[in-house]
Amino acid sequence: MSDPNGLITPGRAAPGFTLPAAPDGREVGPGQFRGRPVVLAFYPADWSPVCGEQMTLYQAALPELERYDAVLLGISVDSVDSHRAFAESRGIRFPLLADFEPKGEVSRRYGAYAPHGQSDRALVVLDPDGRVAWSHLSPPEVNPGVDGILDALEQLDADRRVSTG
Repeated sequence: MSDPNGLITPGRAAPGFTLPAAPDGREVGPGQFRGRPVVLAFYPADWSPVCGEQMTLYQAALPELERYDAVLLGISVDSVDSHRAFAESRGIRFPLLADFEPKGEVSRRYGAYAPHGQSDRALVVLDPDGRVAWSHLSPPEVNPGVDGILDALEQLDADRRVSTG
């Protein structure tokens, strides 16, 4: 399911899952959004400076993602309680999923789990059929920004327009 470096590669069926999400612990997963692109933003830890900047940037970019009818899901090994406090402190309104128990199981299935016990900083865009359209692994200290996500969503949109065209 993943390339030799670990991260799941484009063209593959995305592993299904649900995880508890902040603020209320309801189960959320990409399968609930079939028919829409889904962006999975794996990140190491709620309270790290780079993660805080990254998730705040994604909150600001949410209107751009929604132009493509995309859903954004943040995922780390932190608990729902940690996610809730982090989201409140940063004004984050998209779901933050707790890959907490068993620790990192979903991150591992996507090839986005670091040996030191945290999620890697990885981005995965799923097409409306639940296949991986794009994936990117960033160094832990680098905020990958939103450009790659937007490029992948633009490509999905262009492909859809050609196929319905």
